[in-house]
Amino acid sequence: MANTAQARKRARQAEATRMRNASLKSALRTAVKKVKKVIASGDKAAATKAMQESQAVIDKVADKKIVHKNMVSRTKSRLSTAIKAMA
Repeated sequence: MANTAQARKRARQAEATRMRNASLKSALRTAVKKVKKVIASGDKAAATKAMQESQAVIDKVADKKIVHKNMVSRTKSRLSTAIKAMA
């Protein structure tokens, strides 16, 4: 356990940061799932709209460096490719 006041404070800060990061990662996964669900339904217009709404959340998580920017780029690319493939 933390013995000094400084160490106790850092432990509190680390826990708060961990909770914040977990929340943001969860929001990222939820946004991606939402787009995938609309893609599976087959409605291209709704999928495009869902993608636009989710991109804000996805980019926000990348900007805060919660996940790597390449992971976000890859995810967005795969979602947009799936939307374009819809007929």
